[in-house]
Amino acid sequence: MQGFLAGGERPLYEIKANLFKALAHPARIRVLEILSVADGPAPVSDILEQTGLEATLLSQHLAVLKRHRVVEAQRVGNAVYYQLAHPKISELLVIARAFLADTLAASREQIDALSSLPPVAGS
Repeated sequence: MQGFLAGGERPLYEIKANLFKALAHPARIRVLEILSVADGPAPVSDILEQTGLEATLLSQHLAVLKRHRVVEAQRVGNAVYYQLAHPKISELLVIARAFLADTLAASREQIDALSSLPPVAGS
């Protein structure tokens, strides 16, 4: 079957696309940012407080991240703690931020260049 590897395995680009789909929500990015600066596994109560999300909504977002192996969970008594599944996830967030900063800077330069143009008739 075209587009699939031998043995029915999905190609890496498809798996990668699914990873980015899992990251494609602002709440999930915020959760990852919180976990990336945590000193260790963070209790759900801390994540709730820092995101301001409803508990059921946060639970759904954490489930998506866990299903895609972006975060890991461990239960200690009644509390559940989350942490990044891999340290490179923090690097991915940093790279994304740098990319966006560069892109926004280029856009700002373009806007500044436009505003320095002389006026045209009808504007």
